[in-house]
Amino acid sequence: MKERIWGGNKLMTLFNKPSDLENIGESWELSDVEGDTSIVSNGALQGMSLKELLNNYGADLVGSKVYGQFGNKFPLLIKFIDAKEDLSIQLHPNDALAKQRHNSFGKTEMWYVMQAEKEAKLIVDFKSGVTVESYLEHLGSKKLPEILHFERVEKGDTYFIEVGRVHAIGAGVLLAEIQQTSDITYRIYDWDRVDAKGNSRELHTDLAIDAIDFNMDRDFKASYSTDENVTNPMVSCPYFTTGYLPVTKPIAKTNMQDSFLIYMCVSGKVTFEANGVTTQANTGETILIPASVKNITILPEESSELLEVYIK
Repeated sequence: MKERIWGGNKLMTLFNKPSDLENIGESWELSDVEGDTSIVSNGALQGMSLKELLNNYGADLVGSKVYGQFGNKFPLLIKFIDAKEDLSIQLHPNDALAKQRHNSFGKTEMWYVMQAEKEAKLIVDFKSGVTVESYLEHLGSKKLPEILHFERVEKGDTYFIEVGRVHAIGAGVLLAEIQQTSDITYRIYDWDRVDAKGNSRELHTDLAIDAIDFNMDRDFKASYSTDENVTNPMVSCPYFTTGYLPVTKPIAKTNMQDSFLIYMCVSGKVTFEANGVTTQANTGETILIPASVKNITILPEESSELLEVYIK
């Protein structure tokens, strides 16, 4: 659980995630970020870290292609995010810049809106025609929001946030986030707010100017089908493939691809069966299925919605 200046309490009240912290902005569900590595919660390997799993099981955990590409580094970071207030306006560097500057992956990501309060919005990209010069002018005069593109959102809306795209989650939005394993963010505007001690957060104006793409296509909102009991494609890129899976009856998945599978339960309650083992997932929980498991059954205890994530 991550405390944030803009966080709220929905991750605790709606998802029953225990924490003594206040203003919980993020729940890191599946992480191999240094210092924040996930721990197995149940079964024979309970207490083992994701890093230990990778070291011990390698391709059996993530798949031969994924292991060949990433080795003992899990390639995705999976989160739930609760924005009680607006997040900072920010962007993420691409792989080349992130490697050069931070020895890190870049941070391509996607959002699935689980809940949105009335008139809640996201910021995705600039308005049309913004140039480097107009960006710097508005940034310097603290009028950056005037040139940003705001999107009103509701449950089910899905956005693909490529590296270099300016963005921010707005107040009143609860969402699931799937991203590359990276914690590199360039913050360019933070609404002139300060913390309880009167301190403002660091801005990364100089780092950001080379990382912003001012000429991106306006294709950030994903459209997808909602057919029941099948995986409906949502977003596919070199870093992850995500589908929407509404579950109303038992589903058997067989001969699965050479990759781990991640299931995020975004509503309802389901049970997974594989190799004689059962594991339950409630709303706001995340399950990792090893690549070596080729057959699973998904049993809904009530009408449920899952996000299915893997790497092609």
